[in-house]
Amino acid sequence: MAATRLPEVDAVLLGVGLVGTMLGRELTKAGLKVVGLERGQPRATVPDFQGPHMHDELRYSVRKGIIQDTARETVTLRNSASQTALPVRRFESFLPGTGVGGAAVHWNGQTYRFQDSDLRMRTRTIERYGQKMIAPGMLVQDWGVSAAELEPYFDRFEYLMGTSGKAGNLKGTKVAGGNTFEDPRSREYPTPPQKEPYGSVLFRKAAAGLGYHPFPQPSCNLSSVYTNPEGMTLRTCMFCGFCERYGCEHYAKSSPQTVLLPVLLQDKNFTLRTQCQVLRVNLDSDRKRATGVTYVDGAGREFEQPAKLVIVGMFALNNVRLLLLSGIGQPYDPASGKGVVGRSYAYQTTSGVQAFFDEKVNINPFMRSGACGTVIADFVSDNFDHGPLGFLGGAYVGEVMSHGRPIEFHPTPPGTPSWGSAWKQAVVRHYNHTSNLNIHGSSLAVASNYLDLDPTYKDAWGQPLLRITFDFPVNDLRMSAYVTDKAMGIARAMGARQVTGAPRKSPYTVTQYQTTHNTGGTVMGTDRSTSVVNRYLQSWDVPNVFVIGASNFPQNASYNPTGTLGALAYWSADAIVDRYLKAPGLLA
Repeated sequence: MAATRLPEVDAVLLGVGLVGTMLGRELTKAGLKVVGLERGQPRATVPDFQGPHMHDELRYSVRKGIIQDTARETVTLRNSASQTALPVRRFESFLPGTGVGGAAVHWNGQTYRFQDSDLRMRTRTIERYGQKMIAPGMLVQDWGVSAAELEPYFDRFEYLMGTSGKAGNLKGTKVAGGNTFEDPRSREYPTPPQKEPYGSVLFRKAAAGLGYHPFPQPSCNLSSVYTNPEGMTLRTCMFCGFCERYGCEHYAKSSPQTVLLPVLLQDKNFTLRTQCQVLRVNLDSDRKRATGVTYVDGAGREFEQPAKLVIVGMFALNNVRLLLLSGIGQPYDPASGKGVVGRSYAYQTTSGVQAFFDEKVNINPFMRSGACGTVIADFVSDNFDHGPLGFLGGAYVGEVMSHGRPIEFHPTPPGTPSWGSAWKQAVVRHYNHTSNLNIHGSSLAVASNYLDLDPTYKDAWGQPLLRITFDFPVNDLRMSAYVTDKAMGIARAMGARQVTGAPRKSPYTVTQYQTTHNTGGTVMGTDRSTSVVNRYLQSWDVPNVFVIGASNFPQNASYNPTGTLGALAYWSADAIVDRYLKAPGLLA
């Protein structure tokens, strides 16, 4: 049966998460008629995120209640091209969101700005160390935009979200107590830092004593009541410990539902359609212009939604898959090195250190938010001399314990039995007296890590699954070993009775949670032979298609990606409204 053709609209948004909500607001303000297509169900703080229902660890942490349904759509994975990829039947390593609000519903709230040394990594590396520092097979490249150009958009995003933090570089003046390694910012954060947990106090004193520069982690779990420029009021975080994998019942975590979505839904120019699985972007006969999209609704009916402008703003992996399914851009071929779609897939290189204290030290892990804590950026990006170390990139180190929930958090030292009465006794002994240090590291793109369509496995709609070919590069393993050793030193200086930890090791596995920060595959840049979109996130090949998300990152930085993703969304929205709509065509 042929698809039902709907009336044409000015723009169609694919995915109504954080990016989709932001772009929808900017386009409807410009007078465009916009349709947002979301594959999941509608979600609102009331009634969907309310307690005690939302505090169900079995449903949301263990059974992944608001995560992508792998029975309908998943990915396949292998560590190298010589292996056969197999479907991921249960998401553990990373957690793609689904439903209105996307992954920004269940995120923790860490909100950083990537540094200029991240955005211009190739140029800055060659300037400081020479071409030889970039090893063969490493796909290090510039983003096509600088930190100074993005600063107004970082600022705008933080004020939309109400981010709680402390500036460390105000208009070029370093400010004690903030992140003095950051690039200049035009003004303070909209709200002060969150209260510092006791474990973070111990970390701050120990790190400062070792000569490092601790500061409060920027957080979108708010420290105080705040009304953003859109008129949305957020409340003060209650430190309930249910952030990651959960929606916020208190209106205290910045998500589309709390910062923007209600405003967008009231706009007569916007139409939201949920449970709509987009199959492809449709192209005209010469394949140089998108004519709209084809999708299947919750009843299995197929529709064609014509549109003058297509915004692809889904989870990073889904952005890449849709372009491959739609035939937009040349797929990456690792054998020849040619092609761009699927190129430069990267992840995040994380590790951890546990500090076990005497019983007189009470950490109180249950009194946490998703992002409160204290961190150092001394080993982030190019903030330290890489010359003698043999690797690029870095990591921040922090006492950032996102929760102390009873099912998931049961720290025990090495040598503890894995079950039985001795294990139970060890959990009781150490639960309130253990601090976790997080080492959150960069991931460099290499030629052997990439995304393509799986030749064997298909989703519930008969379309090929996305295949991930990934293992941790040697460069990143060296980085992890170096920074994890530094974190061990801080943990000892905190006065812990016992310290354990290990750097990230190969091979990569999906059976252990690491981070949901998948990046690359539709990377941005100024050279169309190495990028899918230009510096405004516009497709080189189909100029009325804009692809926005972490899939644009040419490599992943040390910091969490959401702040940079939000800045790029506003950067692209301005380019669309101020330039593209006035003269449709390629902007670069």
